[in-house]
Amino acid sequence: MTSDFSEEWLYRQIAEGVSDAFVFADAEGNIRLWSPGAAAMFGYSREEALGQSLDLIVPEAMRERHWEGYHRVMRSGQTRYATELLAVPARCKDGRRVSIEFTIAMLRDESGAIIGAGAVIREVTERWQKDKALKARLAELESQA
Repeated sequence: MTSDFSEEWLYRQIAEGVSDAFVFADAEGNIRLWSPGAAAMFGYSREEALGQSLDLIVPEAMRERHWEGYHRVMRSGQTRYATELLAVPARCKDGRRVSIEFTIAMLRDESGAIIGAGAVIREVTERWQKDKALKARLAELESQA
């Protein structure tokens, strides 16, 4: 059984239905798309996030480094995180720090000018904490050997 769904409709259903976050920020770093997964992950509603700077979720200690990289990518149009995962901490509305991994898609207008970056984001805090504990245990065991 096949149905005649448009690609646009299918993309929307996927983006709005998965627990991963879909976020698009314009070239200045203002949030223009905030999926239900982003709202659940970070605690900000769509209405609270749209139009806000990415500082909303970037921890204060990471902002300078974040903006240096963001502006460099907006100027060059090149990022290795189109194909590689970037793992960083993020900040939620309630102040919690979480670990996230994401890839970036550069978006361009019809003339090829960069209009911003979209990201597919997954929260991986639990795995990060387990990995950290395993590394600590391994270091402890190696020091006893």
